Amino acid sequence: MNKADRLQAGQIAGVVNPALIEHARQRRQKLDNRIADRVTAFSGSMQFVYLHAIWFACWIGFGVESYPYGLLTMIVSLEAIFLSTFVMISQNRADDKRQFLANQEWQTVQTEDQQNVELLHLSRQILDLTKAVHDLTLARSAGSAEPIQRAS
Repeated sequence: MNKADRLQAGQIAGVVNPALIEHARQRRQKLDNRIADRVTAFSGSMQFVYLHAIWFACWIGFGVESYPYGLLTMIVSLEAIFLSTFVMISQNRADDKRQFLANQEWQTVQTEDQQNVELLHLSRQILDLTKAVHDLTLARSAGSAEPIQRAS
C-alpha cells in the first residue's frame, strides 16, 4: 500500500481503521473513482503548480500567441471548470467516507450499549448472589438454619 492509498484508507500514526480500508476497497472497484482520485491527487500537489508555472512561462516566453493571450485564457478557463468538478467529486468522496465512518461508529456504540446493559444485569445477579451468601453465612454463624430474608 503506497502513501496515497494509506491516506485514502485513513491511516493515522500507523493505525488503519478497518472500515476505511473496506470503503477504499469498494471505491477502487470503479474505474471512474480511480481516475477521479488520481486527478484530484495530482491537481492538489505542488507538482501541478510547478507544471503550470513552467507552462505559462513557456507559452508567454516563446510567444505562442500575442497579448492578451485569448487561447491561453480559454484553455485555463476550461481547466478550471474541470478542476472545480474534480474538487466537488473529492468533497463528495470525503462526505461518503465521513458518513461511512459515522455509520460504523453508530453500530459500535449500539453494540457497546447492549454489552453494558448485559454487564449491568450480570453485576446485579452477582450482587444478589453475594448478598445471599453473606446472609447464609450470617445465619449459619448465628446457629440458625434459616437464611435471613433481606428486603430488596
